[in-house]
Amino acid sequence: MVLVGLFSAKDHGFVAKLDLLATLVRAHGGRVVSRHVQRRGVSHGGAAKMTAPFSRRTLLSPGKAREVAQACRAAEIGIAVFANPLTKHQQIVLGEMFGCLVISGEDLFASGR
Repeated sequence: MVLVGLFSAKDHGFVAKLDLLATLVRAHGGRVVSRHVQRRGVSHGGAAKMTAPFSRRTLLSPGKAREVAQACRAAEIGIAVFANPLTKHQQIVLGEMFGCLVISGEDLFASGR
């Protein structure tokens, strides 16, 4: 599995959040192959871009979405787990882009109850 997350530049706890998600993945019998982080407001204009709209279709920038898709296809990943909540439409769009099932950590948490 790959872990993916969109985090604000002000969120200094994003690594801990991904670590928690990785623990949840392992608890469900999965193995994390890679992590991909989109930091919003860090580069290319920094904080000024924090108010700019992001892609509602993918939650990621086009470049980051391509990066994750290439990693998923190269490693023949079966599931990509997002740290962020996703709509059903986002799951479908990202699944088509990545070539695998896309879920959110919330989906894993709900299945563990």
